[in-house]
Amino acid sequence: MCCIETESIVVRKSEQLIEEALAFSASDIHLSPTNDRYSVVFRKYGKMHVKGELPQEIATRIITYYKFLSALDISEKRKPQSGAFQKEFEQTVFAFRISTLPSVLGKESLVIRILKQNMTLPLAELSYDIKMARKIEQLVQNRQGLLLFCGATGTGKSTSLYSLIHYCCTELKRHVISLEDPVEKNHEQIIQIQVNERAGVTYAEGLRAILRHSPDVIMIGEIRDAETAEIAIQAALSGHLVLSTVHAKNTVNCLYRLMDLGVSLDELRQATVGIIAQTLVETKVEDGRKAIFELLSDVHLYEAFVAIAHGEAYSLHYHHTLEHQRYQVEGSPYARFTH
Repeated sequence: MCCIETESIVVRKSEQLIEEALAFSASDIHLSPTNDRYSVVFRKYGKMHVKGELPQEIATRIITYYKFLSALDISEKRKPQSGAFQKEFEQTVFAFRISTLPSVLGKESLVIRILKQNMTLPLAELSYDIKMARKIEQLVQNRQGLLLFCGATGTGKSTSLYSLIHYCCTELKRHVISLEDPVEKNHEQIIQIQVNERAGVTYAEGLRAILRHSPDVIMIGEIRDAETAEIAIQAALSGHLVLSTVHAKNTVNCLYRLMDLGVSLDELRQATVGIIAQTLVETKVEDGRKAIFELLSDVHLYEAFVAIAHGEAYSLHYHHTLEHQRYQVEGSPYARFTH
């Protein structure tokens, strides 16, 4: 009876924690171990807000419950794990992306990313500068090539990617397949494949399978290793439009990052149609934030390749577009740029 009551408390506490995060409009929930307790922290607009503490026994059971919902190995606490689950709150379906990490204290920490499902906004509504959004939409009209997003964690790169593949499906009538780790948002009009390394579905193997399934557009959640980078480049060179993200601080560094992963400069020059660095600004509109983009394409992309080929630092004079956006935001009476 005691065990049943404890399980009931854990389930209730777990759902209450999510409900509190949703009411707070948090993007992430963090459960982090201290000496004898766990701290509860919500992330909102890139800032961390401490919300309280939990006894260690309850917190570890809550983490186990979330791992169970995400189909993770609940007995494994020494290795990082990631997964996802869905739940409906107030007639709205949310996806919760789970990441666990063992700490030096011998306890697991947990981060939950909160993602609203079945809601894909046009890029123009996500963007602070509608003209820039239109330029990016023009890039996905290419029948083949590589289009990449880069930027800091939590700047909305995945949201922009989903917006673009929705545009490809609905406006351009293209056949889209995505490969993600994990699938963050369900999209009824595309085929979504989730990376599952235990089952042998790596990014590289998944991409090979996708290429046999006649896609027009391929979305890769992230290019993170040399094998995935090379297959993505080959897909872009063989008649597919490939959209993905790369961890790099700006557009030019994104090129260097791919070169570090073994992609040649000539392959990049042939395949790349554009690179977009994204960040967010706070506004006083309903959603609170808008995206601003730094776009490297067309003549500026060509100039960057020429500079790299000559071992020169590319002069980022094209940044005036981004800086102009920043100035407009900083100088306006109703918005503030956040670094």
